[in-house]
Amino acid sequence: MMRQLQFFVYLVSLSCSWITHAEIFTSIGQMTDLVYTEKELVQSLKDYIKAEESKLAAIKSWANKLDDLTRVSTSDPEGYLAHPVNAYKLMKRLNTEWSELESLVLQNPSDGFISNMSVHRQYFPDQDDETGAAKALMRLQDTYQLDSEAFSRGKLPGMHANSLLTVDDCFDMGKTAYNDADYYHAVLWLQQSLKQLDAGEEAMVLKADILDYLSFSVYQMGDLPRAIELTRRLVAVDPNHDRAGGNLRYFERLLTKQLHEMNQTYQPPSEEPIQLGTYVRPKDHLPEREIYEALCRGEGLQMNEARRSRLYCRYQDGNRNPRLLLKPMMEEDEWDSPRIVRYLNVLSEEEIGKIKELAKPRLSRATVRDPKTGVLTTANYRVSKSAWLEADDDPVIDRVNQRIEDITGLAVDTAELLQVANYGVGGQYEPHFDFSRRPFDSNLKKDEPDAFKRLGTGNRVATFLNYMSDVEAGGATVFPDFGAAIWPRKGTAVFWYNLYRSGEGDYRTRHAACPVLVGSKWVSNKWIHERGQEFRRPCGLTEVD
Repeated sequence: MMRQLQFFVYLVSLSCSWITHAEIFTSIGQMTDLVYTEKELVQSLKDYIKAEESKLAAIKSWANKLDDLTRVSTSDPEGYLAHPVNAYKLMKRLNTEWSELESLVLQNPSDGFISNMSVHRQYFPDQDDETGAAKALMRLQDTYQLDSEAFSRGKLPGMHANSLLTVDDCFDMGKTAYNDADYYHAVLWLQQSLKQLDAGEEAMVLKADILDYLSFSVYQMGDLPRAIELTRRLVAVDPNHDRAGGNLRYFERLLTKQLHEMNQTYQPPSEEPIQLGTYVRPKDHLPEREIYEALCRGEGLQMNEARRSRLYCRYQDGNRNPRLLLKPMMEEDEWDSPRIVRYLNVLSEEEIGKIKELAKPRLSRATVRDPKTGVLTTANYRVSKSAWLEADDDPVIDRVNQRIEDITGLAVDTAELLQVANYGVGGQYEPHFDFSRRPFDSNLKKDEPDAFKRLGTGNRVATFLNYMSDVEAGGATVFPDFGAAIWPRKGTAVFWYNLYRSGEGDYRTRHAACPVLVGSKWVSNKWIHERGQEFRRPCGLTEVD
């Protein structure tokens, strides 16, 4: 009893340290807390099993399975969650499967276990988290051109983890897409679910349910012959299915009508094994989607020998800045025009650890500014959590701010606070501009609110981006306009100007943070504004770098 009381007190103290719950899947950093939470719940469950002589065999099996799992996950939480399949299944377990177990335990309740579950339930991932994690896997699948079977087996670039998606996992992925009217991904994952089921894998989901969702999704993709084939097999599996008969007659009438208009005759499909269909991914809102995703994969890069010959490495002392004279920064050219440079050894391990420590309890879903209203809002094209740190929060923040000023030669007293971002499962930020496209900008085709007018510090003249982690796969910063990709390297930083000297926005700097395929990506950035730079970067009348 005393041990249960101590554990309850621990849970309460842990829960008090959790500042925000919403959208857990958008930050690997916050998801690591869930790994420890799940470990403690498993231990609590084992205590319950020991205390109950009439324990159920299913509960013991469940506890042993998850005990092995959490032993692995807690040994290296970020490494474990670096695999997107592990992250998705953690969301699913805590949102769905632990609730099912709770119902089972309630048949023979233990006050200690149920009280622990009650304390933690308010901090569990919800359906939005599970859905968000599923969509993140689909985003990774698209960006990095991964087939569903390889993904379901956990076969990702550079990963050898045994992270599998079951028949039920694949079905839930497909159903998530189906409920979002995303029939392209619904077909991919429902097909995979059906394939694994036909291969003999055990599952809770019925074959009839898979065929029901799959046949209608295929119909929505415009493939009537295959919709008919799948629906006929659904009828064969479940002759009394509510919709199967009606759907079959409807599909056959539609196909007969189409063939009649083409002077062709409908031939019923043969009873061969169901073939996997292949369909074209629908276009979406992003015009440079193909270029952007190719760069994320390391394809289509425009770096050539002629351009590389113009890039140099050097020591940079900030125009003889006293703080850099004895220890100048190592500077590498990443791109010639627009000029992008990388600085080495900008942040130490200790500084990175402190920044992450300060940011983690403050992380909240990153927002974007609505171009029509100017109001900050969340968006599917920016999946991460961020926190803003002030110089007064800790001496390390003040020191980092001063270092950025020394390196760039630009004043940071009018800059925005240091923003720290952690990308979750499939975390990304699709192509965007860091600067505000103001109504007087000659390149602007329509008026947009001046996002920074209320600050009184002008537009974002430059971006200083610190990489605070290595990323095993994915997570590059790419520039679709000129075909550049910059890969995260822990402790380094990259810098570029967003505005010409004339004050006009440099539209070439439209960039994106590629989805994180494997790993946990931490960055911090400083957006430097125009005010205060009058004598440090004098303005000009022409668009020159």
